[in-house]
Amino acid sequence: MKSALSLSLLAVVALMLTGCGGGKPRPSKSGGVNTAGRSAGQSSSSAGSNRGGVYDDVSKSQSSRYRDNDDSVPSGPPPDISKLVEPEPKVEPRALYGNKSPYSVLGQTYRVLPNPNGYVERGIASFYGNKFHGYKTSSLEEYDMYQFSAAHKTLPLPSYARVTNLDNGKSVIVRINDRGPFHENRLIDLSFAAAVKIGVWPKGTGLVEVRAITPGEPLQDLPPPPAPPSVTAGASRPGIYLQVGAFADNTNAERVAQQLRSANFAPVQVVDAQINGRNVRRVRVGPLADVDRADEVTARIENMGLPRPQVAVD
Repeated sequence: MKSALSLSLLAVVALMLTGCGGGKPRPSKSGGVNTAGRSAGQSSSSAGSNRGGVYDDVSKSQSSRYRDNDDSVPSGPPPDISKLVEPEPKVEPRALYGNKSPYSVLGQTYRVLPNPNGYVERGIASFYGNKFHGYKTSSLEEYDMYQFSAAHKTLPLPSYARVTNLDNGKSVIVRINDRGPFHENRLIDLSFAAAVKIGVWPKGTGLVEVRAITPGEPLQDLPPPPAPPSVTAGASRPGIYLQVGAFADNTNAERVAQQLRSANFAPVQVVDAQINGRNVRRVRVGPLADVDRADEVTARIENMGLPRPQVAVD
């Protein structure tokens, strides 16, 4: 571990954080489907791998590292995902690579959670596929789009989580071994197989709940997955909201809300909440019709000089 080579690799992979965009799929020239490309920082080592016909030179920038310019999925019908086995959560040592904290990508700073216990969050899922198949993840494992895995910005590597599509109630257990997605409005980036399993593919994005799993605890002890609106009496489809700020001072909250209303954002809500025992006023825009609309409104809010809003799915 103290050798010059090991220290060099450690420094490199601390920077090598592969992030993903995850927009709506679009047809590719080859007839496949492209998803929005991943983007992240650069690495500076000559380390690489050559397996399955892929040579991964992590010394290259993200823009020139991959064989393909655009992401895609396998052409033709997808494989029979029902025959793939979901990973069994188990205690694993923390990965030597990809757990640097804090770290920065595209001007944003993230802090890796000390452990996954108790983590649960709702947001927008995207997925990544063929462009990255066989290349290194942030933990220096090889990405296999036919395994149930995922990328997350703050959960430790590796971690396990149950991801549930809030529109249809379908769930999958994934092993998180990569960083991303660094698209501003995405919570998790699923492997192609995981996206197919819960119906995020072929649409490209979906509203999900991500619940971390503590290895060793029986899966049956997890709270049941959220039921889809169609089978829940009186329930409606989860909505997408953009939280522009949380303020202890009501005057500041109303000032920001008025800025948004004057710019013709609607509806704008100011709601009470508690954060770490403190009463705050959250300023939110929504509900918004879909992911594309959320992305559009996010860009407009940032162009006003306000902080980047956070996505909330309720």
